[in-house]
Amino acid sequence: MATKFNRILVGVDDSADALLAFEYALHQAKRDDAELYIVSVLESNDMSVYEALSKDFVHGERQELEQHIQDYQKQAKEAGLTKVHALVADGEPGETIVKDVIPHVKPDLLIIGSEAKQGVRRHFGSQAAYMAKYSPISVLVIR
Repeated sequence: MATKFNRILVGVDDSADALLAFEYALHQAKRDDAELYIVSVLESNDMSVYEALSKDFVHGERQELEQHIQDYQKQAKEAGLTKVHALVADGEPGETIVKDVIPHVKPDLLIIGSEAKQGVRRHFGSQAAYMAKYSPISVLVIR
């Protein structure tokens, strides 16, 4: 018997694995008639000290990410989903999703890619491993 999920959270960062996770989340949400929450995390450690101190730069980066995540929301709606939410969080992706986003959204399932688009921690063993280990809910890691 297959598990039916009511609320699915998917993390996106434009990496190939995250795009696969997004596609999988679309199919799962459609199959279960679940709410879909799409999250992307603005990582301040990707910015230089000067960029981080510039409110205009940080505001511009966040605004860009918010607009970009709206594209994911639009794709989900075009795929036939009606209950779709998009959100942007700030911080270290794994920790932010586990400690802030999951308690706020209260999903049944977290779907993530195994490799991130950028950063030293782009290979499985960091962000995805952190979420799989510390998440209070089921985690599906896509590769």
